Amino acid sequence: MSVFSLGICDIGKIPANRKQFLKPYHKDGLTARAVSFRDDDRTTWRSFREGQANDVAELQEFLFKAGFMPRGVIDGIFDYVTQAAARLFQEYIRTIDPDGDPSMVPDGIVGTITMKHVERWKSQGIVADWDTSKAQNPSKEYGDWIKLLNKSKEHYKANPGPIMKAVNAFGNTHSTIKAPDWNFTTDEIHLIGIRRKQDKSEANRRANDDLFVLLLNGLVFKFWGSTDPSKNMVGTRRNAPFLVEGQHKYRFGWHKISVEKKIYRALKPYDPAGVIILRDLNRDHALTPHDLTVAGSNSLELNNSINIHWSGMGQSNWSAGCQVIVGKNYINNKNELVDCSKFASTAYSQLNSASKKTKGAYNVLADLIVCYSKPGVDYVLYTLGREESLDLDANFGSNYAISALRKMNPSAI
Repeated sequence: MSVFSLGICDIGKIPANRKQFLKPYHKDGLTARAVSFRDDDRTTWRSFREGQANDVAELQEFLFKAGFMPRGVIDGIFDYVTQAAARLFQEYIRTIDPDGDPSMVPDGIVGTITMKHVERWKSQGIVADWDTSKAQNPSKEYGDWIKLLNKSKEHYKANPGPIMKAVNAFGNTHSTIKAPDWNFTTDEIHLIGIRRKQDKSEANRRANDDLFVLLLNGLVFKFWGSTDPSKNMVGTRRNAPFLVEGQHKYRFGWHKISVEKKIYRALKPYDPAGVIILRDLNRDHALTPHDLTVAGSNSLELNNSINIHWSGMGQSNWSAGCQVIVGKNYINNKNELVDCSKFASTAYSQLNSASKKTKGAYNVLADLIVCYSKPGVDYVLYTLGREESLDLDANFGSNYAISALRKMNPSAI
């Protein structure tokens, strides 16, 4: 049988205008190979290539019916969404399917082994429990999160601190959303960052010790990384950027555009103007109200390079202001720890065709967002808050973050 991978098209399905086809995804100046797909785990480009018969469309139809590709675009083109859905299917086979294969590497390359499971699922009519129908019967944890987020909105509308007051007084043309307009409806995909350890005794570490929570389809997934710039990454700079707490609008995009061998998928600020940041002008490696007025200068500003991106295996914090997520492991919707370390890359240098490494858990997060965004919706809502905000609801408290992090990264506690 044929092997399916990014760029393969059914007979007669190569778009007449390839650049136009890729336009929704190739923003941010990704023009070096504007008519090819970026295969970021292999750090290469994939051209549109004609395959055999209607194999890709049949695969897409399966991924749609099995619950991994709810957008349902069955066009015979193995594009970014199809690649993401294929990886999610492989991840499901690896980690959840009782008759699956724990040794499977979720690389989005569909060969004989993956197709064996495709045919098994077809014959048995299996549908993943990540399917969008689960949104009608959300988990208790998901419901608790939505309640907490709405409580936080009301709390910070009524009790904004100095930084949030400054944000509320800032202009409107950017990707940071002011507290009265925060949106926590269940028909959106929500990514939440829990910023921890802002006290000065911990400030010099700035390790990967923050929690990220993904809410979609009534389900909860957890990841870890850092919401703060690493002291090692910013070096001797006097003004490291901290993303302000609150809600921000992000979209599919690319990181490291200026270094071709490192270009990979990331979430970018939705508006080209960027998101609101606060510079660490008092150089205490923490986000504090003191940074607002150091030297008599209000240091809030817009920055369009604060991405949400990968941070290797977590040995070090790769953030110079971005929100970074580790590939080593994650906690799935069943509250089970999922290990990705056997195939997750520690560095850019391992992402090539020979090593067969991937970005591990980070890919899971990115693929879930790509596949389960509603048709016509090209954004995710990212809400950044402090660990103390978890105390607004008795179902959480600061122990929630500590418990999840202890499971994924014991050294963070």
